[in-house]
Amino acid sequence: MRFGVPLGLLHPDAWKDVAVAADELGFESVWLPEHLVFATDLSLAVYPGTDKPGISPGTPLFDAPAYLCWLAGLTSRVRLGTAVHLYALRHPFVSARAFATLDRVSGGRAVCGVGAGWYEGEWRAAGVDFATRGPRLDEAIEVTRRLWSEPVVAHTGRFYSFPEVAFEPKPVQERLPILAGGESDAALRRAVRLCDGWISMPHSLGSLRPRLDRLAALRAGAPGDRPFSVTVHAYELSGPAEVPEWERLGVDRMIVRPWRRRRDAVTALAAFASEYFP
Repeated sequence: MRFGVPLGLLHPDAWKDVAVAADELGFESVWLPEHLVFATDLSLAVYPGTDKPGISPGTPLFDAPAYLCWLAGLTSRVRLGTAVHLYALRHPFVSARAFATLDRVSGGRAVCGVGAGWYEGEWRAAGVDFATRGPRLDEAIEVTRRLWSEPVVAHTGRFYSFPEVAFEPKPVQERLPILAGGESDAALRRAVRLCDGWISMPHSLGSLRPRLDRLAALRAGAPGDRPFSVTVHAYELSGPAEVPEWERLGVDRMIVRPWRRRRDAVTALAAFASEYFP
């Protein structure tokens, strides 16, 4: 089992220290969420499944790949991922360049977690059609794969069209992993059809099983045998003895939050590593 750390659940003032500690303690990865902008009108910010806004307009926001590039210079081993990046809010040139740069400066440690997004206000503010975010993301992923692997690329599609271009340098990793976030059937289909894995929302063992059953059914009907990873946010572990149960479900990376207070995060990571790592 690989273990990751969700930096986004901490105040940004703690990100540097926690990322460096995670690197030194043997955690496999650190993860940042992202948004471009929060609108002050909260009428379009109700989080799915609730009746309350899922954002606070005053929350500090950062460019996640850029911030991870800085963390790359402070670390040597830990992988640097987004959970998740709203890839389709930009032209694929922009995001493809950002993650290729991150992969280069980190020596091949980038993980590109993507999602279609839930917050309509952000898309309206950016002038991008919220209703087409899913197919727009799918096309952006397809374009990105070509930019990262082909000498020259021309594309004519529903959302993006451009003449032949060169895109250099390529990422260090021969196949920089793209993981799809989201719990909907569309997100799971995207993970299986276009991506190298899936990232869940926070789950327990019981709540995760239906999503993994659906994912397994989709994968059974998909062609090819490309490696596929399952990353789960699991914040309430009972102890190391629970980890094999997650592994039996097919989970190979757990993003964990062993701290209760920000000031205890580094100490809690050290205690977790001592208990969970062989």
